[in-house]
Amino acid sequence: MRHHCPLHHPLEPLFTRSAESLTTALSDGTRRLYQGAFRNFLRYLAAHHPKIRRLHQLRRDPHVLGWLAIFAAGFADPAGQAPRASTDGYQVPADPAAGVRAAASTISQSIRAGAASRPLRLGDSGMPGDMALRMILWEYQVHGWDLARATGQPWSPPTAAAEESLAFAPGMLTSDYQGDGKAFGPRVPVPAAAAPLDRLLGLSGRDPGWTAR
Repeated sequence: MRHHCPLHHPLEPLFTRSAESLTTALSDGTRRLYQGAFRNFLRYLAAHHPKIRRLHQLRRDPHVLGWLAIFAAGFADPAGQAPRASTDGYQVPADPAAGVRAAASTISQSIRAGAASRPLRLGDSGMPGDMALRMILWEYQVHGWDLARATGQPWSPPTAAAEESLAFAPGMLTSDYQGDGKAFGPRVPVPAAAAPLDRLLGLSGRDPGWTAR
């Protein structure tokens, strides 16, 4: 049996117990995949979110799922009014993957019904619908990479999507939002000839070559 060196992360014992509980009826190979995914995620937390040291901190900010659900509901509303202006009070569904699929389906239907041509409102603030959609496309390509890379999964959004976001993101990444201690880390240099997704990641403060292993 292969033994791993301790990661010395406060959440490691909890994740280890969870892996053992979840995989008791699974094969050794599948069990190792779960354990590897958990370890990769802990490495990602240590490298990119060192302040997260307790489980309640992971539960407190449902950024990815919460905003996707809020945007979906806003696009579906005939007046473009989202149900809330922040993720405060949002509860992650019991089946997060089903929640993502449902929100994506709602957004797709809303686009076909003309949501891109009307403003999307978050509280008292609003933005053009097409601008909101471009922001979502950019955010979820980058966050998708975050999650995939942290758990050792493949991530390959369409090249055209990355190219679209490369044209959009610079206008959003002002000094108010990008830099040390801000929503987006400092830009990471990436070769001009790199793939569009790699250039988008570097622009968004990610190192495309980073791995959790």
